Amino acid sequence: MASQKLKSARAVSPRKIAKTRKPSIPITAISRAFFDRVFKAQSIEFYRLLGITLFLVAFGLVMVLSASSIDSLVANNNSFEVAGRQLVFAAVGLVALSFVSLMSVEYIKSKAKLFFIGAMGLQLAVFFIGIDVNGNRNWIDVFGLFTIQPSEFLKVAVILHVSLYLSTQQQYLDDPKVWQRAIFISAAAIALVLAGRDLGTGLIMLITFVGLMALAGMPGKLLNMVLLGILILTPLALMSSTSRMGRITAWLNPNGVDPLNYNWQSEHGMWALAAGRVFGAGLGESKMKWSWIPEVENDFIFAIIGEELGLVGALVVILLFVFLAFSMLRIMQRTSDPFKRNVVQGVMLWIVFQALVNIAVVLRLLPVLGVPLPLISAGGSSLISALTAVGVVLAIERENHSQPRTARPQIQRGSKSSLRRKA
Repeated sequence: MASQKLKSARAVSPRKIAKTRKPSIPITAISRAFFDRVFKAQSIEFYRLLGITLFLVAFGLVMVLSASSIDSLVANNNSFEVAGRQLVFAAVGLVALSFVSLMSVEYIKSKAKLFFIGAMGLQLAVFFIGIDVNGNRNWIDVFGLFTIQPSEFLKVAVILHVSLYLSTQQQYLDDPKVWQRAIFISAAAIALVLAGRDLGTGLIMLITFVGLMALAGMPGKLLNMVLLGILILTPLALMSSTSRMGRITAWLNPNGVDPLNYNWQSEHGMWALAAGRVFGAGLGESKMKWSWIPEVENDFIFAIIGEELGLVGALVVILLFVFLAFSMLRIMQRTSDPFKRNVVQGVMLWIVFQALVNIAVVLRLLPVLGVPLPLISAGGSSLISALTAVGVVLAIERENHSQPRTARPQIQRGSKSSLRRKA
C-alpha cells in the first residue's frame, strides 16, 4: 500500500506541480510599483494644489509662532510651546496627506461608510468622555497629552459618505426619496455637533452639505424647502443660548453691550488690522498678541496677519484660498465620475467657506463663531482633517492624470418607479 502511494507521488510531473502553485510576486516588483506611483510625474493641477497647500501650512506655522509666542512664554516659560505642538500636528497631517493621496479612489470608496460610522461614534463619545472648552462640548482629552475635536473629522466623513451614496443613485436624482437619506445623514451629523453647542462648526457643516447637494443635482423645489427649513430653525438655534445671543447683539450693536464679555475679540481684532495699514508692522511686531486678544493663534490669527503683514499680506492670504478653490475646480472638471466630482466639490466648499467665515468674523461682517482659518490657525484636529481631505482630492487627480479623459455621461433621470415603467 505504501509502495503504491510512493509510485503515485512520483507519477506527478514537476511541471504539473509548478502549475498548481500560486505565482509569488517578488518584493522588488512591489517596491518598484510603489516608488513608480510615488514619483510618477503628475498633472499641473496636482502640483498646483499640493504647492498651495504646503505654502499655507508653512505660512501658518510661522504665523502661529509669532501669534502665540508671548502667551506661551507667560503660561509655559517657553515661547515655542504652541508652535512646536503645531509643528508636530503639521507633520502628522502631511503624513496623512501623503498616505491618502497614494490610495486608489476605489479603496477610499470602499472605506467611506466605515469612516463615517467611526466619526459618528467618536462624535457621540464626546457626550460621555468629552470636555468643555469655552462653553462647547466638542473635544476629547487624550491622556492629558492633547485633545481631539471629532467634528473636524466628521466633516470629511460626511462628504465621503454622502458623495458615495449620491454616486450610486445617479439615475434617480429627481426622486425626493433619494435626497431624504442624504439630508438625514447630513442633519444627523450637524445635530450632534450643535448638541455640543458648537454653532460655528455646525454652520460650516450646514453650508458645506447644502452646497454639495445643490451642486450634485438636488431638485430646485426640494432645495427651496431645505433653505426654508434652515431659515426657520436657525433663529431657534441662536435663541437657545444666551452666549450666542450676546455675540449677535454685540455684532449688531457694538456699543450697547459689555465689551469684556462679548465684544473684546472683535474690537481688538479690528484695531490690529487698522494698526497694520498697508505693509504691516513687521513679522513678529504685533502688539495685540501681548494677551490683548484671547486665543489669538486660533480664530483671530487673520488679525495678526493683517497687523504684522498689512493689507498686502492679508490680500495674499485671500488670494491663496482663491487659487486653492480654482485648483480644486479644475480637478473637478477633469473627471466625469460622480463620486470624484462630489468629493472635490465638498472639500472645496468646506475649506473655502470656512476661510471666508473666519475672515468675515475678523472683519466684523459676522458675529464671533469660533471658526479657525483652515491650514493656518493653530489646532491639530482642524489641520490634520483638512490635510487628509486635500489628500483625497490629490488621489482623485492622480487617477485623473493616469486615466484617459472621458466625456461626462448623460444620465437618464427620474424617479425609480418612472424609470422602471420606461424599462
